Amino acid sequence: MTSVPLYEAKAELFRLLGHPVRIRVLELLQERPMPVRDLLAEIEVEPTGLSQHLAVLRRSGMVSAHREGSTVVYALSGGDVAELLRAARQLLTAKLSGQSELLNELLRGKTESGAA
Repeated sequence: MTSVPLYEAKAELFRLLGHPVRIRVLELLQERPMPVRDLLAEIEVEPTGLSQHLAVLRRSGMVSAHREGSTVVYALSGGDVAELLRAARQLLTAKLSGQSELLNELLRGKTESGAA
């Protein structure tokens, strides 16, 4: 069996995370473990769609599931997933901050050129 290069494994990880429902599930599970009914209440998706996304996340090892009676409760498998989501938030914050600075510069330039 040949091993997959690290960059391909990373690309597969990001493809796995490339759906908004999966990201939302992970964000919600950062707060606390949740039963499927609570996830459905928070995410606008059909139950079958959510089930498919949860199965993908479970197979990837990002979430775990256990039964409490007839209820299935999902949780993040470890702190690494939460760390990845925090890193994504920091990257987006920096990007949006830069865009805000650019917008302010553009607006100042518009005012300056209008005054000229």
